[in-house]
Amino acid sequence: MNTENLKIQIKTFFGLEQVLFEEIKKLGGANVELKNRAVNCEGDLGFLYKINYSARTALKILVPIYEFKAFNQHQFYNKLSQFPWEDFLDVDQTFAIDSTVNSETFKHSQFVTLKMKDAIVDYFQEKFKKRPNIETRSPEIKFHLHIDRELVTISLDSSGDALFKRGYRREQGEAPINEVLASGMLQLAGWDGKGNFLDPMCGSGTILIEAAMIALDLPAQIFRKRFAFQNWNNYDADLFAKIKEVRINRVREFTGKIVGYDLDGRMLNAASTNIESAEMEDIIDVRRQDFFESKKDLFPLLMVFNPPYDERISINDDDFYKKIGDTFKSSYPNTLAWLISSDLDAPKKIGLRPSRKIKLFNGKLETRFLQYEMYEGTKKVHKLENREE
Repeated sequence: MNTENLKIQIKTFFGLEQVLFEEIKKLGGANVELKNRAVNCEGDLGFLYKINYSARTALKILVPIYEFKAFNQHQFYNKLSQFPWEDFLDVDQTFAIDSTVNSETFKHSQFVTLKMKDAIVDYFQEKFKKRPNIETRSPEIKFHLHIDRELVTISLDSSGDALFKRGYRREQGEAPINEVLASGMLQLAGWDGKGNFLDPMCGSGTILIEAAMIALDLPAQIFRKRFAFQNWNNYDADLFAKIKEVRINRVREFTGKIVGYDLDGRMLNAASTNIESAEMEDIIDVRRQDFFESKKDLFPLLMVFNPPYDERISINDDDFYKKIGDTFKSSYPNTLAWLISSDLDAPKKIGLRPSRKIKLFNGKLETRFLQYEMYEGTKKVHKLENREE
C-alpha cells in the first residue's frame, strides 16, 4: 500500500455530504469530491489517522485496495484468489467482511460475502497451510466489499466500529439520535460555539454533548479506545500519538452556556450520566423544565432539538406541534431554532413557515430538519428595519 497517497472514501448519512466535505477540506484532504452519502479524497497515513480521530460527520473511513470487473461468480472468485492477501491480513489475525451490493449478476450480498471469505481462506491455506479465522463481532481486520453492476471494489475499513460510537454514551433514550446525525444537524444549523445553546427536549443528551464538543473543538473520537487501523501491519503508533497530541492542543475555552430541558426525570438522569461520562458537567446544564412554560433567558441563542413525538409524550400530536410554534412566537424572540421531525406535516402543525427545510434520515426514517427564525414583531417589520440601517 502506497501510504503517501492513499485514496480514501468517507461514508456519511444522506444530507450531510456537504458538511463532511467542508470538514475534510478543513482537515487538509486533497482532491476532495462529493459523492452520494460519501466524500472521496486523498491523503497520507497520518491524514487517515487524523480524520478517523477528528471528523464529526464520518460514519466509516475506507481505503480501496483492489478493483476489478467480474461478470460471473467464477471470475469473482478467481480474481480474489490472485490477490496478495498477506499484505493486509496476517494468518493469525481475525477478519470480517461488510458488503454493499448493487448488481443484477450478484444479487445476494450474503452469497458474495461468503464467496470472498472462501477465496481469502483458500488463498492462505494453499500458500501457508494455515487459515485466518472469521470473527464478526470484533475482528482485527475488516474488509469492505462493494459491487456496482460488474465493478468490484475491495477496501480496508480503517475505523472498525462505526464512528458514531463515540464512547461516551452510557444510557439511551427510547429513540436516541445518532451522534453523527446530531453533529451534522448542529453544523447545518451553524453552531460554532459562539453564543449560547439550548436543546429544549434533550432526552438522553446526545445533541447537548455534540454541541459541547464543537464548542470546545474536542476531537470527535477523544473517548474512543480502538480503531481498526491499529491492527494493520503498517500501523505507526508514534505518528498516531503525535496526531492526537496536536489535535488535543487545539482545544479551546468556551464562555457561553449549553442548556438542556426535559420533563422526563428518567431522561434527565440518562442525560446526566452521559454528560458525566463525556466529562462535560462543567459545560452542560440540564434541568427539569417544560419548554412550553419556559421563557428565553440566554442571549444570543441557538436552539436545536429532536422532539420526542409520541414515544415519550402521550398528547395529541397536532396539539404538541402547535404548542411548539406558539412557544417560539410568544417566548423566544430573536432566536434561531431548528428541529428535526419524521412527521412531514410538522410545519403545517407548527403553524409557522420554516425558512429552511433539509431532508435527512434518522436511521431508516425520512425526516425534515426545519429552521425557524423568530423576530421580535413581524418578519416584514424586521426586513424594513434592516433595509433602513
